[in-house]
Amino acid sequence: MNNVSKILRGDDTVTVELTVKELMALTGVRFHNNHGVEISARKKLNEVLVETYERDQQENGPIPYQLLL
Repeated sequence: MNNVSKILRGDDTVTVELTVKELMALTGVRFHNNHGVEISARKKLNEVLVETYERDQQENGPIPYQLLL
């Protein structure tokens, strides 16, 4: 069984604006007194990802089921 997923426009670049602390948190540095730094960074990444796919769906319509297999 072939479990390869195709991600449309998967090689396109996106820009995410993070603080140095947020970037450090995503690399694994723990801020014991401020867990919100990692949460903030992940929210920013998720927002950009959602915006990218929403823009792609508006331009190209829904992703065909066959491409998800």
